[in-house]
Amino acid sequence: MAQVGSLSAEIESLNQVLSLMEAFRAFDSDNDGFITAAELGGILGSLGYNASEQDVSAMMQQGDTNKDGLLSMQEFLEMNTKDMELGELANLLKTAYEALNVNGDDIVTGEELYEATVNGELDLSLEDCQSIIASMDADGDGAVSSEDFRVIVNSLQALENSFLM
Repeated sequence: MAQVGSLSAEIESLNQVLSLMEAFRAFDSDNDGFITAAELGGILGSLGYNASEQDVSAMMQQGDTNKDGLLSMQEFLEMNTKDMELGELANLLKTAYEALNVNGDDIVTGEELYEATVNGELDLSLEDCQSIIASMDADGDGAVSSEDFRVIVNSLQALENSFLM
């Protein structure tokens, strides 16, 4: 089985990424999948930060790696997680994602994650896998959509790769 302390720390990192995803959705007031400078300035103001246009512009430039004037979910996560340690969870979830959703229902359950990781690098229990899915489960239905799972896995993988550079 995975070491409990290690898994606990990795799940904490995952929870931080999930909180950032929720924050992104709050910033993205028109729900188009991107944060504009106006949206960023507006949300910062509503949180009590008096950021100047120059401050907002500097934040946008820092995170906007493809220079399209917008922050995507991926860019927002990369900008806000560069100091996080991710351990093996990113690799585990990436491997699991590649093997998941074989029944085509477009959701990932704890049981599916468990089946996909039984012979992986981390030998997780069913309870571990259910805990991981529960930490990602925004609506409490016991599952995560394949799209949300993919975004999380890609974000964790990109973050891990940035540490290796």
